Amino acid sequence: MNLPPTSSFLLTPELAALRPRVRAFVDAHCIPVEDLILAEARDGESATLAGVRARARAAGLWTPHLPADFGGLGLGPMGMATLFREMGRSPVGAAAFNCDAPDQGNMDLLLRAGSEAVKAKYLRPLCEAETTSAFCMTEPAPGAGADPSNLRTAARREGDGWVIDGHKWYSTGGENAAFLIVMARTSADPRTGASMFLVDRHAEGVEYVRRIPVMCEPVLHHLEGEFRFHGVRVGDEAVLGQIGEGFRLAQARLVPARLTHCMRWLGLADRALHMCRAYVGERVSFGKTLARHQLVQAKIARHAAGIHAGNLMTMHCAWMLEQGLDRESRPYASMAKNHVANVLCDVLDDAIQLHGGLGYSDDLPFARWYRTARAARIADGPDEVHTMVVARDFLLGRLDLLV
Repeated sequence: MNLPPTSSFLLTPELAALRPRVRAFVDAHCIPVEDLILAEARDGESATLAGVRARARAAGLWTPHLPADFGGLGLGPMGMATLFREMGRSPVGAAAFNCDAPDQGNMDLLLRAGSEAVKAKYLRPLCEAETTSAFCMTEPAPGAGADPSNLRTAARREGDGWVIDGHKWYSTGGENAAFLIVMARTSADPRTGASMFLVDRHAEGVEYVRRIPVMCEPVLHHLEGEFRFHGVRVGDEAVLGQIGEGFRLAQARLVPARLTHCMRWLGLADRALHMCRAYVGERVSFGKTLARHQLVQAKIARHAAGIHAGNLMTMHCAWMLEQGLDRESRPYASMAKNHVANVLCDVLDDAIQLHGGLGYSDDLPFARWYRTARAARIADGPDEVHTMVVARDFLLGRLDLLV
């Protein structure tokens, strides 16, 4: 029996029709060549990805999250939640549609806070995939991490511009970026003491220290970079938004970014669980297929419920953003981010377990996916911070559970 997607009751007819188009595109054009795209990326090549991107453009599916003026479909958060889950079923899916992190979040930020000149200089090339970008906020201890108030990178007023000094790391995509969005302290005020600056990646004083070695293999531009800024000079036109809006803009970027991560993670978790379904239905052990063993059934049931719950959490939070409930959505975004990040890791861990030695090998992608997925419980706020946010807002009466 073919049922409509779980979230169809939330979707407009246009989105309900668009979703299977994106899924079919990922199945036909992304999944069959994902290993080749990743292999080429390791060698600094992108011919296969470029070919898939050309197909996405031709299909009218390029950067669907952007307004029509910038080549997109003008989808809001609900549209993104609908399509990004399908893209997330492949590690290269988001990149194929030019919706990958951190560029997608940076596009949204430039749309929200950039002047017309900034949009022409930075956003247009980003939308066309002519450039890539990085978001520089995280710093080595004792600098900003889960607690942004620890921000140490500073920008001081000098003449008709600003001078930036500081140290950043885990700036995803920084190695190949054309420009950086740099969060720097501009005053001691705890609420308005930070600002964002647009900095050319190769500007004088920008030192790219290294690519940080991490537990996962390189995936496209998901390379973690470390930077030092030595007296980097920028003009007033480099200020994104207004001086003192850094924390506000970061929060505006982070809530949707957390959701888009959830969307992609749900797609990958769903694909992994379907691969498990195929295997346990065929593999015979102790006289019957794995699917008939109750311990296996318990794993499948738990993960099916986890993915379904994460899907509804994410769609609900996306709906809130679409209603303009940005502040109210924050604890729900924290809840969704924590839940989905842990579901993804748990699904992949059990996918390895259910496939035994085959799952542990690189003949299947689970081990590779898990090494990448483990960062989900740290990136964009670790589990512990999101747990604190959910508990705090519930105890203060700001979290309605029976929405």
